[in-house]
Amino acid sequence: MKIRNLSQERIVDFVSYCKSHRKEVDDSFLYDEDLERFKLGEENPTYLLIDEEENIIGAASLIIDEYHKKGKKGRFRIFHSITNNVEGYRKMLGEILKHTEEINKIFVFVKEEDKEIINILNSLNFYIERYSFSLKRDIGPIEAAIFPEGFNLKTFEFNRDEEHWCEVRNAGFAKLKGSETPRTPEMISEMQYDVGLLPGGMKILYNHDEPVGIVGVSSEIEDGIEYAFIYSLAVKSEHQGKALGKNLLRAALHHGKTLGIDRGMLTVNGENDKALSLYLKEGFYKDEVVICYNYDIR
Repeated sequence: MKIRNLSQERIVDFVSYCKSHRKEVDDSFLYDEDLERFKLGEENPTYLLIDEEENIIGAASLIIDEYHKKGKKGRFRIFHSITNNVEGYRKMLGEILKHTEEINKIFVFVKEEDKEIINILNSLNFYIERYSFSLKRDIGPIEAAIFPEGFNLKTFEFNRDEEHWCEVRNAGFAKLKGSETPRTPEMISEMQYDVGLLPGGMKILYNHDEPVGIVGVSSEIEDGIEYAFIYSLAVKSEHQGKALGKNLLRAALHHGKTLGIDRGMLTVNGENDKALSLYLKEGFYKDEVVICYNYDIR
């Protein structure tokens, strides 16, 4: 069992390994479009675990892009081995840690039922930071989105509304575990190239001329079923308590339905009781529980 830095010549093999095993891990950054865009470099330190016949039996790839670096953290794209051997994971972790001079911690999401990898992470001194729920909503009636007088929901336009989006997003997520790092207008502008982006799928709620709420909806396909994936639902604190979040959620679901997508999906932090309660009341149910494991570097 050997450890090797990913070379240009083995990128195809690495991508193939990711595709073969992405159902076993958190696949947030393992979609086809993510792997097609994958490039070797400082933002993606990657190592392969190799057997005696040069076959890949494990892979560790860390994301340290601009956003994660701002938050002094790195996220595993994949941290997996078919051997479930703790020494293999230890070797991969050791090599990854050589690329973490500018960050303070690394993290990985693990399915709650994956007890083998949980035991391995515990033995490597990872610890639980938070739980996250994946929620789904089946086909069913959606109540109309109705906002108070003076509020107006508008469709986001790229190269015009990025600052307004960031104003609401960064205020709304400032204390949310895992999302505390502010987004920049440049980061939001890059979202126009996302494959799953739906036409008109990003909305900003205004109170007269002030942006006070946002919500996004994209296409998510799982097991051949398409879902309207709701993301970045946020309302400024001074405007909470007016049912704006509930109606932003309904507006997003309606937008998906107008495009022929009748089912909904979203994720929520386990400690966010208020949001979880809202989603359950609006017809969502818990589908999967994942755990965010951290490893402190310094």
